[in-house]
Amino acid sequence: MDNEKDSEPQMRNQHRTDAFATKFVDKSGKMQKKAQQHGSKTQQSDEDKNKKDKQPAGGFDKTPIPNAPAGYTVKFTFHRANNLPAADINDMSSDPYVVAQLNTDLPTRHKEDPYVQLRTPTIRRNTNPVWNCEWIVANVPASGFELKARIYDEDPADHDDRLGNVHVYAENISENWEGIREQAYKIKKRMGSKRAYLMRGCAAMFDRNVHMSGDLIISAQVLGRTETDNGGRVWTVGPCAWSRHLSPMIGRLAGTKEPGKDKKGTTEKYNFQANQLQLAGPVPAQLYHRYVEFRPFVAGMFTSHSLRGRILNRALHHQHARVYNYDGTTVYGSFPSPCKEMALRFLDLVHFDQGGRIYTYILTLDGLWRFTETGKEFGIDLLSKHTMHSDVSIYIAFSGEFFIRRLKHPHQDPEEQETHPPAEISGGPPGEEGPKDPAYYELVIDNDSGTYRPNAELLPQLKEFMHRNLPGLKIVTLDCNGDKEKMDKLKSQQREHKKAEGGHEAVVQGDAGSMSSSDEENLDALAGKGPKKERGKLGKVGQTIAAPKDQVMSWAQGDKEREKRETEDDMAAVGGDGGQGSEGGPNQ
Repeated sequence: MDNEKDSEPQMRNQHRTDAFATKFVDKSGKMQKKAQQHGSKTQQSDEDKNKKDKQPAGGFDKTPIPNAPAGYTVKFTFHRANNLPAADINDMSSDPYVVAQLNTDLPTRHKEDPYVQLRTPTIRRNTNPVWNCEWIVANVPASGFELKARIYDEDPADHDDRLGNVHVYAENISENWEGIREQAYKIKKRMGSKRAYLMRGCAAMFDRNVHMSGDLIISAQVLGRTETDNGGRVWTVGPCAWSRHLSPMIGRLAGTKEPGKDKKGTTEKYNFQANQLQLAGPVPAQLYHRYVEFRPFVAGMFTSHSLRGRILNRALHHQHARVYNYDGTTVYGSFPSPCKEMALRFLDLVHFDQGGRIYTYILTLDGLWRFTETGKEFGIDLLSKHTMHSDVSIYIAFSGEFFIRRLKHPHQDPEEQETHPPAEISGGPPGEEGPKDPAYYELVIDNDSGTYRPNAELLPQLKEFMHRNLPGLKIVTLDCNGDKEKMDKLKSQQREHKKAEGGHEAVVQGDAGSMSSSDEENLDALAGKGPKKERGKLGKVGQTIAAPKDQVMSWAQGDKEREKRETEDDMAAVGGDGGQGSEGGPNQ
């Protein structure tokens, strides 16, 4: 019995801390439960707030320009070229132009920021062209530069053939730099048109005076230190070049006609006009905007990461090249610096206050201003898209729409007087030609762009930049959100005035490359100039619309081959020449 009692468990004497331990456990459980409930509420509140405040990525980018010492202002001159191959078989000649790109070791805000570039005018039917085209660039660093000059043969009906390229290197520059004075650089043939050099080779076999290699003559001169607080970027100072691109075919498709031919609105010529105007830099540093990802596919369209994005990217590049197409009708010009004549040229490009026109525009980071007429009556939807105008650039300075109005009194406040449109003011359209003085006109410009959504707070900087480049012209800025009611009213007045001057036929977009006679008949029928074509039969335009995939893939293939050639050329320039090859150096 004693053994059984010893084996039974003994009750431990209760300690005074046991009561506190029980209470502590109970309180800890309650505190943990409350914490979990509070955490779930806070998380839910944060999620709701994020959903409410979340905006698509893109728009204004506040990334500052990297700080660097002030550089030098350099003037490049593309004088002429000798012994270029004949790329056109019909006339055994070429239509050469140069695309120059300046590379430096300055860091950029983002890797997608474009290089500064220049395109020279085209010299028609000449294998020994003379351009004497100047290009003044500011803030070139003391560490030097690399100038890439690619020579092309202009071919509006097909892709432009490359005739060769030249690379010019300068390792160090200063105010005492001796510069480059009309140096002849051998044109590299490696990536040139095989067809063109085959013809040149055949000609050289029968004529000893024909040489296989050509030269590009270039000069470079330091003009002095660039006056700036931050030398972290280069920009184009001048000249302020402009170009007007006319497309009769797109004009027919869009229904746009040359102004001033007939009061009834019917004219003999259809022409769609695209314009480019190089403004004197620098563009205000705050004007820096990225595309907005308002749809899932948009990022792929700009970066070409997805199959759908690549197709859209190629199509938009092709559309940009067609709208801003260079051919025999392209008109060129330039001004040494902003002046009254430059403002008048701009007004001439937009037809002053005639026709109630509204324009879509983009401003590149280097100050190149591109704009075309826009409107809901256009059947070509891409003509109104900032993506097309920017050539699918990831970053631009600003974008939106603008229009021109004529003032009754040039020295009064535009808000306190009548303007045309909507009022009918004597001394100008539609009855007679308007005054040739920028003081009689105002430029009303906004930030109405869903692609880039420019920040309205930067409109004053845009206004100051435009005022500096268009002397005498009055500048009015509107916020597409804050001034929406006023902006809609003014644009509505523009459209009503346009309708009053005559309607436009809206046609679906087709191939921008060429047209068949059947397509001409269809468009003439829409214009009331010929019999309508029998229904059920498709011309080339109709076939393109019916099978857009084949057309887009053909564009993509051509662009892909050209990019491959240019990439191989760049790789060869870096690897094969070791920095400066014999062909790229000056011809001693």
